[in-house]
Amino acid sequence: MDLRRFGLHRLELLKLRGFIGRQTELAVLRKRLYAVAQSGRGTAVTIRGRRQVGKSRLVQEFCDLAGTPYCYFTAVRGASSAESVASFVAELRRSTLAVNPELVPTSGTGWPDAFRLLASALPLAASIVVVDELPWLAEQDDTFDGALQAAWDRLLAARPLLLLLLGSDVHMMERLTAYDRPFFGRADNLVLGPLNPAETGRALGLGAADAVDAHLITGGLPGIVRTWPHGESPLAFLQRECADPAAPVFGVAESALLAEFPSPDHARRVLEAIGSGERTHAAIAVAAGGATSPLASGSLSPVLHRLVSDKRVVAVDEPLSTRPGRPALYRVADSNLRLYLHAGRSAHELARRGRPDAAFRLLQRRWSSWRGKAVEPLVRESLELVSSTGDTPWPEVEIVGGWWNRQFNPEVDLVGADHGPVASQIWFAGSVKWLGTPFDRHDLAELVRAAAAIPGFLPGQSGLAAVSLSGVAPEIQSGELQLTWGPADVVAAWATA
Repeated sequence: MDLRRFGLHRLELLKLRGFIGRQTELAVLRKRLYAVAQSGRGTAVTIRGRRQVGKSRLVQEFCDLAGTPYCYFTAVRGASSAESVASFVAELRRSTLAVNPELVPTSGTGWPDAFRLLASALPLAASIVVVDELPWLAEQDDTFDGALQAAWDRLLAARPLLLLLLGSDVHMMERLTAYDRPFFGRADNLVLGPLNPAETGRALGLGAADAVDAHLITGGLPGIVRTWPHGESPLAFLQRECADPAAPVFGVAESALLAEFPSPDHARRVLEAIGSGERTHAAIAVAAGGATSPLASGSLSPVLHRLVSDKRVVAVDEPLSTRPGRPALYRVADSNLRLYLHAGRSAHELARRGRPDAAFRLLQRRWSSWRGKAVEPLVRESLELVSSTGDTPWPEVEIVGGWWNRQFNPEVDLVGADHGPVASQIWFAGSVKWLGTPFDRHDLAELVRAAAAIPGFLPGQSGLAAVSLSGVAPEIQSGELQLTWGPADVVAAWATA
């Protein structure tokens, strides 16, 4: 195995093939493969992440670069266990693992038999086996986890094998290696997230403000980023996409929605209610069930728990202060899906009907208000990253959230604290103004008034921050704000993440 294949010329090849970022993840996999080659013993790695985040592409590129024998098997949803076993064996025969394919049987009687065939086909040198969409195999066969564990312990772990297990159902992938499951303690875990704003900006050749917009539009999903022409502005991109009824900026979100929620059940209706802008439990119940028959709490709460904890498609925010607060607010976690549910689906329908100009006008009308709210979670994450490095006036900050009361008057965009959701100390409060006008004295007065209402905020001791797309107006004096950020600061927070 020649690990020099991962040299500079190979990275240039990745760029030519449209492969974006992921150098950290490639390095992690390269390290595991090197350990396998040196020790002669197997290593298993689970790779999980939401659909369209690029798991399969990452692993395929890794296999191509490694130059070692490999077998790549992808499960098919809805197939029977017998059909999956037959497909696995057929893939094994076609793979570069099998030195003599004619010696590999054409079928197996079950997963234990299939794994024995795999063990017999493995070469003496390091090799890679990929099982993609693994949760679908567990759905088909309750004994799959146990068969995998037995095969790993008895046949595979002692061989120079890198076993990569991929899945988009994050909850099921976490369960695969949970304490009470057969494969516990046998695999390393790699979580593949979307591209961050810095990676998105670099890939597209965009300045900081446009990079933030591009990240919000694409959700950092490589499948959408690859379709974005280098240097094209966000609104120009959306206008061009509106002329394409099959545009990935719409299609990726639509396919993910159909894959995860194929029928219009309660979960689908609740998600659509949140995507349309409803944030509170009561408002979501009305939007999902109707004004005359809102969903009862006993029905809605389990659905929200599933969307937040199992599907990870919804995020929940709690007011951050030194006292417990309510209400919790819900939002669609992925910004591309959030844009699709808010405006993209309606624009997509217009595009399909041959009305691209009307589709773009609709997006333009809703763009500023949507962007102003969608950027807030990104700003909070960015501030948390930078606070952890000590590059803010408040190095003690460990969590950045927001605060509001039951009347949402006031509502504070940014609150930095030592921990949450109930903090011991509030270090700063801040405002996010992502509009075409600077943060001015009126905005500062509103922030001062709102911050004073936050339990634990101490005027004169706790600081003030402003994050603004268009900067800070010159009439605001030095020292009135302890931190001022623009788009470049938001992107820079992710430059080394």
